[in-house]
Amino acid sequence: MTTHPDSGKQESRRPLQKMFASVPPSYDIVNRALTLRLDQAWRSKAAAMCMENRPSRVLDLCCGTGDLAMHLRKRAGTAAKVYALDFSEPMLQLASGKAISRRYDDVEFIHGDAAEMPFDDGYFDSIGIAFAFRNLTFNNPDTSRFLSEILRVLKPGGLFVAVETSQPKNRLLRKLFHIYLKYVTAPFGGLVSGHRGAYKYLSHSAINYYMAPELTELLMTAGFKNVSFIPLLGGIAGILKSEKQIS
Repeated sequence: MTTHPDSGKQESRRPLQKMFASVPPSYDIVNRALTLRLDQAWRSKAAAMCMENRPSRVLDLCCGTGDLAMHLRKRAGTAAKVYALDFSEPMLQLASGKAISRRYDDVEFIHGDAAEMPFDDGYFDSIGIAFAFRNLTFNNPDTSRFLSEILRVLKPGGLFVAVETSQPKNRLLRKLFHIYLKYVTAPFGGLVSGHRGAYKYLSHSAINYYMAPELTELLMTAGFKNVSFIPLLGGIAGILKSEKQIS
């Protein structure tokens, strides 16, 4: 696992880093239970989209415990080098252990900041992010920096794919989804994990997060093109697919 040299300074500038600095062993178990394991199927779909342009280098951004990286590595085989970056060292340690257990020890895990990634301009053919795009863009003063940095390390014409929670168009489904987040996700996740603050934040941010048109506009304004949104399970989540413009 590679460590970004300025990671200590970065942690002090990112309010969510302290929240996710420690991660309990139950992290994956809780998330699987709360999504009925649908999150894994959605990650697999997002990974397939990341591989559509046959990348030679692909990044799992804000990788957490590495689930998207595992899906990318499974699909890529030896045809593409898979990288995974996150600011939480405990999560990266879990991710690295997960990769080793699956004999994916060629995945490169990097401790670093999504706003200052240690990669050259245009380094990646594809970048994927799973259920962390909300952390970069929900009421975050550094949203523009994150999006600019993603564009910087993505080659012209490269793919950016984000699987994230969204808001169902159907009002009844949206209401039920919000009730589930507030009265099931937050208390159950907090109780089992012992990190009530983290799951309270996750619930609050998901309830108040953007709808598909707003997400599309966000990416297009930042400089992405050909933005599309694929709703999942009635729109409680979705996959955003976009490209970096070719100058």
